[in-house]
Amino acid sequence: MRIPESELIINPDGSVYHLNIRPEHIADTIITVGDPDRVAAVSKYFDEIEFKTGKREFHTHTGRIGNKRLTVISTGIGTDNIDIVFNELDALANIDFETRLVKEKHRQLTFIRIGTSGCLQKGIAVDSFLVSSMGLGTDGLAHFYPYQMSEYTQRIYTKLISDFDFPLKPYLVEADYDLMNEIGHDFYKGMTVTCTGFYGPQGRSLRLKSKITDLLPQLSNFSYNHIDITNFEMETAGIYLMANLLGHRAISCNALLANRITGEFSKNTQQTTEKLIKTILERI
Repeated sequence: MRIPESELIINPDGSVYHLNIRPEHIADTIITVGDPDRVAAVSKYFDEIEFKTGKREFHTHTGRIGNKRLTVISTGIGTDNIDIVFNELDALANIDFETRLVKEKHRQLTFIRIGTSGCLQKGIAVDSFLVSSMGLGTDGLAHFYPYQMSEYTQRIYTKLISDFDFPLKPYLVEADYDLMNEIGHDFYKGMTVTCTGFYGPQGRSLRLKSKITDLLPQLSNFSYNHIDITNFEMETAGIYLMANLLGHRAISCNALLANRITGEFSKNTQQTTEKLIKTILERI
């Protein structure tokens, strides 16, 4: 069925509406970062940059390291942006922009998030690296799509919702385990909580107090079948959800810049993030 102009918006130059990129501009392996400035921090290690563009918070560089073609794109903050970025990247890969028909042969993309995060386990040091084995979404994105959890995920989810009274109905999605073990085999691993904000939704209280006063101890004390809740951030569950639904592979790698239990914050944020970028690029 042909996709109407109102549903897939294509710019006059043939690029997709928000990202401002054309189908030939994306590689099969895509690194996502939140901060637009981090795109150049990744692509500076490319041997060649063949394409650059930027629109709003969405900046894209595509190039090569050796014979490996890579795209790095900024998503901005939050799963609302993940919905835009992943739908449009999938459209670039799997919809013919001339006919507006879904292609017969599916093109699978590999997504690797390089991000920063706050740790929820006392025993994990600031400036460590963590790969999210699961994403627990406390946003509403999954409720707009036909997502169904696996039996394994459902068991963990049942334990979670029996232990916690979440303000919104959460969802739980697994990483691509082969990719996780390939890229993050020596990183910490755990369940990442994806939040709708940085302050109240993550249990921070400045002048405005969070309603959920015991959120941090509740989450940090959760353990089921050797799975712990390890960190907070704002995109991972959405990335895993959209990759799962669209038939792509995805992992989220985190530089842990804060420990919310001990109250520590990294004194080496730039160096830690730079080290994670270099580590990921060496392993791709």
